[in-house]
Amino acid sequence: MSSSAVHDAARQGFATSADTYRRGRPDYPAGLAAWLRETLGIGSQSHVVDLGAGTGKFTALLGSTGATVTAVEPVAAMRETLVRDLPGVAALAGTAQAMPLADGAADVVICAQAFHWFASREALAEIHRVLVPGGYLGLVWNVRDERVDWVAELTRIIQPYEGDAPRHYKGEWRLPFAADDLFGPLAVQHLDYVHEGPPQTVIIDRFLSVSFIAALPADERARVAARLQALCDTHPALKGQAVVRFPYRTEAWSCRARTGAGRSR
Repeated sequence: MSSSAVHDAARQGFATSADTYRRGRPDYPAGLAAWLRETLGIGSQSHVVDLGAGTGKFTALLGSTGATVTAVEPVAAMRETLVRDLPGVAALAGTAQAMPLADGAADVVICAQAFHWFASREALAEIHRVLVPGGYLGLVWNVRDERVDWVAELTRIIQPYEGDAPRHYKGEWRLPFAADDLFGPLAVQHLDYVHEGPPQTVIIDRFLSVSFIAALPADERARVAARLQALCDTHPALKGQAVVRFPYRTEAWSCRARTGAGRSR
């Protein structure tokens, strides 16, 4: 597996922040269980691949469906955390462009908080190869609700550091689908979600686990942490709060592999 297939911000940042990622990242709304079952058709007989599985935040939800779940994750530190927390899950080293799985191995491939990192024609072709004919691709993102002023301020703190790191909000992840003949049209479902917990967890750890922040030199990362802490200490909605409610809007996208398309590759 070539390291060049993984963006430097992801490879460096996630390798150093796996435990912070596990603590700070939100879980997912309960309503996704119905989406997994009713839209993607996941049940106890299904084989599902969690592609870009990270520390297993979404893998655990997939496991609750009763399906056989295989996690594919290129960053060793993230994969090791997943194996530690979910020892019953098969966790494989691989990328979206080269999964160590047979043709037609999966009924469903899901990318949670991940597809923007590897959105490309090459990745779609590899996902299509791994899916059974007519299988589903699911894309999930927890998107911060920046209609809330302090959430928008958190984004302003980190945005100057993002560089060329792929970002969901830019929408570039959609481009490979525009001229794609391997998958049918995308459909989306929106669900509201609130990540509730201490500010240290849902704000500080959450933002220090952002790939391009985690990859910063230690002194610069400390300055970002100080700015995050200052916001927690001074904003009227956050000051003195032992527990905060961080609002998200979860996007659940799905499309279906076209039967017969690309099978001659």
